[in-house]
Amino acid sequence: MHLLYVDESGSPADASHDFFVLAGVSVFERRTHWIEQDLNRIAARFCPEDPHSIELHGSPMRGGRDRWRKFPVQARLDAVCEALRVSVVGSGIGNVRLFAVVVRKSSIPGVDPVQFAFEHLCSRFDLFLTRLHAKHNNSQRGLMVFDKSATEPRIQTLAREFKYAGHSWGKTRNYAEVPVFLDSRASRLIQLADLVSYAVFRKYQSGENLFFDVIKDCFDREGNVIHGLCEQL
Repeated sequence: MHLLYVDESGSPADASHDFFVLAGVSVFERRTHWIEQDLNRIAARFCPEDPHSIELHGSPMRGGRDRWRKFPVQARLDAVCEALRVSVVGSGIGNVRLFAVVVRKSSIPGVDPVQFAFEHLCSRFDLFLTRLHAKHNNSQRGLMVFDKSATEPRIQTLAREFKYAGHSWGKTRNYAEVPVFLDSRASRLIQLADLVSYAVFRKYQSGENLFFDVIKDCFDREGNVIHGLCEQL
């Protein structure tokens, strides 16, 4: 099974945010433990006695908020880049693909950016699983794992609709279950999804490429066609 850990950046309702980003990290089930261990080692540098008490989240790490306030700026920025690099592009891990939907909110007036982004993300991950089956004879189911939020009932309802009634491009066929929701404090992979979504958001919202450059070649692709990065600008 492939697990897609999903998080968002940018507020759909905040007028100061031009963009909304929904991003996911696709990991084969047997790889999650090793990625978690890499992230734990990064967190341990900031709290050796209790690394699990340290959450890796892009915005507070970059801005030096909450528990990150006491650490030097460069140490915080390096930790974000290292988490993205070691856990996403690091050699020996493999089987990791990124997906992201970037929405300029003004480009879809009257449309809910969360629903728009989820429809694209859901269909693109489903197509990735379809390609695995059709071209590599690798039949895998998928499961989307979200950070807990107020959107949980709506996301689960949309997922059922996409399976039975269809979305704009057909029906989803490769999901084992409706999306599940976890507390990010309990899941390093959710925290990684947060870092990815934040990296994408900073690129489009502020033109900042420091984090995005680490992951720019990791989005799902087939040959020269990039399927994993969807832009609605």
